[in-house]
Amino acid sequence: MIILIGGVSCTGKTFMAQTLMEKYKIPYFSIDHLKMGLIRASSYCDFKASDPDIEITRKIWPVVREMIRTILENNQHIIVEGCYIPPDAIRDFTRDDRKQIISLFLGFSEDYIRMNFERGIIAHRSEIEFKEIDDYMTPDNFSRLHAEARDRMENSNYFEIHNDYEKEIEGVYSWIDLKAEEINTSGV
Repeated sequence: MIILIGGVSCTGKTFMAQTLMEKYKIPYFSIDHLKMGLIRASSYCDFKASDPDIEITRKIWPVVREMIRTILENNQHIIVEGCYIPPDAIRDFTRDDRKQIISLFLGFSEDYIRMNFERGIIAHRSEIEFKEIDDYMTPDNFSRLHAEARDRMENSNYFEIHNDYEKEIEGVYSWIDLKAEEINTSGV
């Protein structure tokens, strides 16, 4: 089983991956760690951490996609999380591979961002890993990033938080559990 968790920064992807790792006893992989490793270790890396997410995605997703294919070929399991998973990532895999992949994206509604930016989003940005407050982390920019992501999610499993993060994210966990059960009972 492969679980792909995408979405805009600070939506709870890493926390979800950690929670699912503990529940399903399978490892998780942060694409952000790969990105920073490539940037820090290679003089041939042609992107910077400050580049737009869409540009980094275009360059890093092919590597991640092939890692996932290798994991599938080896009949292994992993959770992959990061904001560098394209909304149509699932199309990169065969029909049989898709039967083993749970793909989802997390986001916030405009109202949620406006009502919860400081005490919800910013206050919880470092639940699992330390994240500094960057210049882009303003309510207006965050709203713009989520609107752009929402527009790209046409055929994806996109879960947008509107009011109560904990309650609504529990619904996402329930959806993942159902999908995992389908994978486990299909014997794939």
